Amino acid sequence: MAGTYYRIKCKCGNEQIVFSGAVLVVNCTKCSETLAHPMGGKAIIHGTIVEELA
Repeated sequence: MAGTYYRIKCKCGNEQIVFSGAVLVVNCTKCSETLAHPMGGKAIIHGTIVEELA
């Protein structure tokens, strides 16, 4: 299963890179808001996707 990396923007304005197949909860490094959580192979993204990275 191939995955994609996304640049996600949190509501606090911080941006970080998240893997679409994340197997752990991903929290914002600045405010600890949940940006993504795993859901059976593909993560559910809670932030705004700014960019899809190759």
